[in-house]
Amino acid sequence: MNDKEKALIEAKANILKALGHPTRLWMAEQLAGGERCVCELAENIDADFSTISKHLTILKQAGVVIDEKRGKQVYYKLKVPCILNFMPCVEAVLQANAQTHIDLLK
Repeated sequence: MNDKEKALIEAKANILKALGHPTRLWMAEQLAGGERCVCELAENIDADFSTISKHLTILKQAGVVIDEKRGKQVYYKLKVPCILNFMPCVEAVLQANAQTHIDLLK
């Protein structure tokens, strides 16, 4: 692997790491439905504003989300809405793994 390939793989891994936390993945899935302010996300998750902000900062640093300040509110949206297009594939892996376990029990 050359340096350019290594840098690209590391950049991809950084995005996947950002989405790899359950709270951040949930946030990204919420943002797939459109932009949300931090207050809207806070209403639906059991975490304080500082924890939510830290998760959103990680997503922003990875390039998954962008933000816009409007008055006292900060609104977030997915930078590239197709980022979650791989989720049906992930769910297919979950189904295949479940089926494998069911087959083992037969």
